[in-house]
Amino acid sequence: MWQQQELRLAPRSHGFHLITDEVVDSLPDLQEVSMGLLHLQLLHTSASLTLNENADPDVRHDLDAFLRKRIPGDLPYFRHTLEGPDDMPAHVCASLLGTQLTLAVRDGHPVLGTWQGIWLGEHRKHAGARRLMATLNGA
Repeated sequence: MWQQQELRLAPRSHGFHLITDEVVDSLPDLQEVSMGLLHLQLLHTSASLTLNENADPDVRHDLDAFLRKRIPGDLPYFRHTLEGPDDMPAHVCASLLGTQLTLAVRDGHPVLGTWQGIWLGEHRKHAGARRLMATLNGA
C-alpha cells in the first residue's frame, strides 16, 4: 500500500512544538499498516522537523535557546533580509535540523523510542500555517 497525504499544521509561535499526536491522528490509514515506513516532509524552508525527547518540557526550551545563541537574528553579514530579520536565521536552522523524517511503522503506529516524539521547529516569529507531506508505505 502506498498513500500520500498533505497535512496542514496550524500556525505556531516561535520555538519547538510536539506534533506526534497531530500527525498520527491525521493519518487514519496508518492503523492498517502492520509493517512499513512513514516519510514526513515539511514543505517549507524556515521550519524544521526533528525527533527528540517528548517528556521533559525543558528539552524544547533548551533546543530553542541553543539555536538562538548560535544563530541570532541580527548577524550583519546576512544579506537575505527581504522577508524580515528572522528569515535567514530560520533558513539556517531548517538546514541544520532538516525538514524530513522517515519513521518505521509497526502495528499501526510509528515506531518511536519510549521518550521520542516528532517535533516541529518553528523558526519564524510570525509564521503562518505549515504544510507537511506524509507518504505511507507498508502492508
